[in-house]
Amino acid sequence: MNFKPLGERVLVKRTEVENKTASGIYIPDNAKEKPQTAQVVAIGNKVEDVKVGDTIVFEQYRGTEFKLDGQEYLILNIENVIGVM
Repeated sequence: MNFKPLGERVLVKRTEVENKTASGIYIPDNAKEKPQTAQVVAIGNKVEDVKVGDTIVFEQYRGTEFKLDGQEYLILNIENVIGVM
């Protein structure tokens, strides 16, 4: 991958969501909420609080989604990151 976020932005890949409940019921894709956790793939030059490889929690409905090399990614402003796990 050849992508570097600019400024106070981070490039993340959402964590996978379990598609089955504890009791064994499968949840269809259109009924699942997107996860609010992700792994940091790349950081901008002004980002200090997170590093590549961190798992973060971010505000719901934030960021810009796009595909790169067949993978789905999300670009977030660092102000939308709630914390690091």
